[in-house]
Amino acid sequence: MKTTYSRRDFMKFMGLSSTAAFAVLPTIANAKVLPHIVIVGGGFSGSTCAKYLKMWGGSSVDVTIIETNPTYVSPILSNLVLNGQKTTNNLSFSYGNYSAKYGINMIHSTVSSVDKSNKTITLANSKVVKYDKLVLAAGIDFDKVSDYDISKVPHAWQSRDGINTLKTQLNSMRDGDTFVMSIPASPYRCPPGPYERACVVADYLKNTKGYSNCNVIVLDANPKIIVEEQTFSTVFARYGVDYRPNSTVTAVDDTTKSVTYSNGGVSHTLASTVLNVIPNQKAAPIVFETGVNSGSWAPINPLSYESVIVSDIYIIGDSQGTGQPKAGHIGNSEAKICADAILRKLNAKPLYTSPKTNSACYSPTSKTEASWLSAVYKYDSATQKMVLASKDAGAPSTKNYKKMFLWSGNLFADTFA
Repeated sequence: MKTTYSRRDFMKFMGLSSTAAFAVLPTIANAKVLPHIVIVGGGFSGSTCAKYLKMWGGSSVDVTIIETNPTYVSPILSNLVLNGQKTTNNLSFSYGNYSAKYGINMIHSTVSSVDKSNKTITLANSKVVKYDKLVLAAGIDFDKVSDYDISKVPHAWQSRDGINTLKTQLNSMRDGDTFVMSIPASPYRCPPGPYERACVVADYLKNTKGYSNCNVIVLDANPKIIVEEQTFSTVFARYGVDYRPNSTVTAVDDTTKSVTYSNGGVSHTLASTVLNVIPNQKAAPIVFETGVNSGSWAPINPLSYESVIVSDIYIIGDSQGTGQPKAGHIGNSEAKICADAILRKLNAKPLYTSPKTNSACYSPTSKTEASWLSAVYKYDSATQKMVLASKDAGAPSTKNYKKMFLWSGNLFADTFA
């Protein structure tokens, strides 16, 4: 079966300019046994990759998503759960369309092991799934500094329970209480996310709860605000946020809600009413278990997102190690390049040599205002890396707050609808 689409659609999907070189997307012709592409992880990158493999490859490929959860809770906009503007139900997406609309196989389970030699995956229920191409889109993992209970000190950076737990704790605060949060060393998922969270929390305590004496303290492991520095420093000053750069968390006590951190070689301990530690991050466990990592992340070929360590395994989204940001929008963009590359490789066709990705994000700074940031990355053949091509940003405004929901709505639809 040959899948057809317009040049305009392809450029839109891939984030390419109208003058970019264009090669007709291949499909597998007359295959007796369909190539089986297995995707581990049903977030923004994994779900997008599966969807576009079937949109572009049609009935010429068999696609399976292995995802533990029956619904996906978006981290995008999740900070708005903290101030009551959204609920996790508002941000939950089912996988019904993948089977009914696109013919994608859904398996809700976890992966126990991957046999790279025989190209098989063993699931927690002992079922064995064979693959021809394997896409790892399993997100991130955390490097906790000590064995504290995350149900008491939630990072709220990954799960439904985490963000709801943090909201409950925030709601229990009284005037004069202290909220302490930490920002991990870069790279981590969603670069503006922790800074926007500090803004949203400070605004909520001051303007929704009406508290004038609460303290919001931010411990940043980085030497300065790493994105939208002018925007966030201005908002921090407006709310009186106590921002402390070069502050690396070294210990957490979940009983006393205290955190110990190092700054300039000096150790400090802070007590808090609510403690939100966001740990340093690394690739998902399956990346390490499969042996496609180098250090904390997985090196890949940016033309395809295929591992440079093990062939026929692809890594997209937060676990990839290209230097591009780790976020939902760019994960969606990477997924389309990966889907295109897999279909080309299955047909022995050359890869597209000028891919571009876009990292866009709107960040709420209050319950009525949001800023925005956008960066375009392009492939540089000389270095064989994705490099920054352009970037732009916009200050907080009510207009941008409204546009934030248009942007997120389009992204949600492109990924899950």
